[in-house]
Amino acid sequence: MNQTAGPELARSRRLLTGYFAGLGVVMAVWGARMPAVQNTAEVSTAGLALVLLAAALGMVAGLQTGGRLAHPARLPALLTGGAIALAVCLAVLGVCRSLESLLVAAFVFGAAHGVLDVAVNAAAVRCQNAHGRPIMGRLHASFSLGGLAGAVLASATAHTPHTVLFAGVAAIAATAAGAATRLTCCLASPGLEPVHNRVAPGLDERGSLSRPRLWLLGALAAGTLLGEGAAADWAAVHLHDLGATAATSAVAYGVYSAAMAAGRLAGDRLTARFGAPAVVRAGAALAALGLATGLAGSTIAFALLGWAAFGLGLSVTIPSLITAAGIGGPRAVATVAVTGYVGLLAGPALIGALATVTALPHALLLPALLAAAVAALAPKALEKPTP
Repeated sequence: MNQTAGPELARSRRLLTGYFAGLGVVMAVWGARMPAVQNTAEVSTAGLALVLLAAALGMVAGLQTGGRLAHPARLPALLTGGAIALAVCLAVLGVCRSLESLLVAAFVFGAAHGVLDVAVNAAAVRCQNAHGRPIMGRLHASFSLGGLAGAVLASATAHTPHTVLFAGVAAIAATAAGAATRLTCCLASPGLEPVHNRVAPGLDERGSLSRPRLWLLGALAAGTLLGEGAAADWAAVHLHDLGATAATSAVAYGVYSAAMAAGRLAGDRLTARFGAPAVVRAGAALAALGLATGLAGSTIAFALLGWAAFGLGLSVTIPSLITAAGIGGPRAVATVAVTGYVGLLAGPALIGALATVTALPHALLLPALLAAAVAALAPKALEKPTP
């Protein structure tokens, strides 16, 4: 790390921590109060599915656009603009009263999310490169903690109209992003510019990620995020099928999220000591074994331990994959993110389809098998480039 850039790097890290946490809060608030949005707009379940599809399509478009635009000099504008646009869209979603308006707002909301996601991860890669040590895990942990905070906020304000909650969160987020506009300039500093002077394993002759390695990273991201989607949508159902009460069933995803946040907080130190390939391989193996064991057991306690092990084991995978993709620049980050989100969006539906022809525990073995595949392929995907 350049010692003269120490204060600038510290500011960059704190700023990115705020962006990741804020993104987690916004997404958790939106997800937690979605039933209220559905009821207010009198949208059917099929209509809500269309709204979520519109948000997903918008996010894919935003990720692709962000990948094309995320030159280091543009990162401050993309961060500020993306955050303010996301906040405004959240407020607009709160006042939508028809399916048509929700579809438009959800698409723009997803696009803003995609642009901001690429920008914040591209900036995080540059900041980590400048630090010369892993910090991506802690940054992603701030997103997880922000999500937990958003969920708690949504629960605590359950009797407050969602329009008021959305507007309040949007106002705070937009104000914070606007106030930090001048600070974001540090993220475009030449002091954070990574330098690649030689062709290395996984890079082509132009110093970019080779296509096979890029698609391998994307495939591992898709497998990992399929598991995250499974935890979000099916963990509570799994507990309920075992006879757990509604309150206990709801704890399942909280246990998973808390374990993931804890793993990400510790992940940077482990990565610095043992290297990303070894840490991701061990973590993914733990995730596969833990979830499989939890599914094999017939008790609620076993199931909770299984979901906790799954979250802990997968915690370091996405930060490590984004770091590896960052070698190829923002477009590579966007490609891996787009491929990964395909798994996140398609995974829960795929598991639901499998559960209709077999038992849910059998269907949930898919994320465990994919975690085992991540463990097997992590060394090849995450090998550290050397001259």
